[in-house]
Amino acid sequence: MMRGMGNMQGMMKQVQKMQKEMVKAQEVLNQREFTGESTNGYVKVTVTGDRKVKQVTIDPQIIDPDDVEMVEDLVAMAVNDVIQKVEKEIESTMGKYTKGIPGF
Repeated sequence: MMRGMGNMQGMMKQVQKMQKEMVKAQEVLNQREFTGESTNGYVKVTVTGDRKVKQVTIDPQIIDPDDVEMVEDLVAMAVNDVIQKVEKEIESTMGKYTKGIPGF
């Protein structure tokens, strides 16, 4: 009976250690910056790992007052690109902690 308790305590320590590592990894990830681009890099969007937009850069050469829709499309493209990069990095970084855990 006592032997089972020792295993349980050992498992709990491992879980606590893993939780601390996950929090640290998430903090590091949140501070990283990712940049997404539209076609030809006309629009660039920089986002932090916690998905907050820090900067949007638009090449002035593409600004045509008669074709605002093109700029809007390029901004959407750049935002989608950077979100995909952040999601991929989150999965890569945090996935090692959540593999095999139901609900993650």
